[in-house]
Amino acid sequence: MFNQAIKYTDAPARIAMSAIFLLSGIGKLSAYAQTQGYMEAFGLPGGLLAPTIAFEIGAGLALLVGFQTRFVAFLLAGFSIATALVFHRDFGDQTQMIMFLKNVAITGGFLVMAKAGAPDLSVDALLSARKKR
Repeated sequence: MFNQAIKYTDAPARIAMSAIFLLSGIGKLSAYAQTQGYMEAFGLPGGLLAPTIAFEIGAGLALLVGFQTRFVAFLLAGFSIATALVFHRDFGDQTQMIMFLKNVAITGGFLVMAKAGAPDLSVDALLSARKKR
């Protein structure tokens, strides 16, 4: 019964995890100058903002539909841990500590997703089924 109950959990997991990156990318677009200044305050070049937005939205969409899920999840795991290390390392600030740990947890989820892929209700599953024919 448990196996039947969790059979399609990869789709809601992808939806939930992709929402973070889709909304973040869109939010950066709507506050471009402010986000660029924020990045520069942490020593990152403001020119990285456009590729960051493209990555967040592109990877978020790929994850949402389950396209190249294992690869995209692996990239997002790296992005999440890098973001934690750059922006959330002030452990004297409880909010930053929580944000750091949130990113670590998200990284863990992406690593599990990178291992499991998107076996059901995904573009990956559709392509795999076509390849088997």
